[in-house]
Amino acid sequence: MGYFRVKGRYERGLVTAWLTVVGCVRLCAQLPEQIYQSVSEIDSLQQGKLYVTVENLNFFRNNEWATVMTPGYTLPGFRLQPKILYYPTKNIRVEAGVHSLWLWGTDRYPSYAYSHLPQWEGKASSYAVHVLPFLRAQVAFSDRLQLIFGNLCGGASHRLAEPLYSPELNLTADPESGLQLICRLPWMQLDTWVDWMQFIYRSDVKQESFHYGLSIRLKANRPESPLHLYFPLQALAQHQGGQIDVTDQPVQTLLNGAAGAGVEWNRQGLFRQISLEMDAIGSRQHAGNRWPLKSGYGAYAVLSADIADFRIRSAYWRCNRFISLLGNSLFGALSMSAEDAYFERPGMVILGMSYARSFATGYVLGIDFDLYQRFAARLNDPASGVSRTGAKSNYSFGVYFRVNPSFLIK
Repeated sequence: MGYFRVKGRYERGLVTAWLTVVGCVRLCAQLPEQIYQSVSEIDSLQQGKLYVTVENLNFFRNNEWATVMTPGYTLPGFRLQPKILYYPTKNIRVEAGVHSLWLWGTDRYPSYAYSHLPQWEGKASSYAVHVLPFLRAQVAFSDRLQLIFGNLCGGASHRLAEPLYSPELNLTADPESGLQLICRLPWMQLDTWVDWMQFIYRSDVKQESFHYGLSIRLKANRPESPLHLYFPLQALAQHQGGQIDVTDQPVQTLLNGAAGAGVEWNRQGLFRQISLEMDAIGSRQHAGNRWPLKSGYGAYAVLSADIADFRIRSAYWRCNRFISLLGNSLFGALSMSAEDAYFERPGMVILGMSYARSFATGYVLGIDFDLYQRFAARLNDPASGVSRTGAKSNYSFGVYFRVNPSFLIK
């Protein structure tokens, strides 16, 4: 752990401030997960019923990043999913409809792989709005085991650590599509999935691409206990390749993983919960040459407290040559502003506050603000050599309104 020792008077002051927040966070409070998560449970009492539902998430989010790391940008728009929901039997649920993403002020969108805004990933484009078909077929073998085909229960539902998955993808990413297995046991919760991002034909000029994910939470006791102890184990893999294409591109296999321990102190009344989680994070380029760094690691600690409709969190992050597949670029060692440039042992302190108010079932207003204070670090740039960058303050804020009406047809 010698690498993670804090060096420098300025950085010691920031860590002291972080520890102060850790000590007094009991006075503060939660952004309920219903802002991002959609309910997809099978209710046996709904057998034979047909609904028309609408999932709508309106958002305005602004990121003010230091340009030496990654450029800032703003996301104004909304997601809209009108669907038909049907329960043919007591253990099967089927949803069919349309997914669309609308960003105010634009008239064209990448045609596929719309995950990492504002980076353009598709060569072709569609106009007016980004639209995809939506279909989810869900079967429950028991109250503990479910299998999902088509569009998955993804995003925030996977409960991945923030260095592995950016919450912003809940706004911009295409719905995950493929196969998912969910298992809920008294001592364990398991979620594993394959998100198939690009299909290819024989003699295709592009590679097939998919993500594999695993999220396990081992429970030492019951989650509703006054003091709940758990152990998260998470993995993400991205593979690009295939045996029937005609490209000369090498196979790419990129890996992220996390393992740690967490504790939740549950209370009744206005003061709901205090939680602390610490994770060891890792990345590895198993095959290919996409990343300039072969492997890396990091340490992440986050403390949050919930009171009424508020959540206040503080976090500390340190890494060495780590690269995140789907996480916020602030958590990685790479500079998004200079090709193949990376920071040597970057770190930061995060302070955030969020608020959510539920007006009725399916109608939630949310606001959040996060401050990312990066420590001074050395920037290794193949083009210009090694230089030192000073401490940088980055922040983001967003306003969200979720609208999910449901209408019984039959």
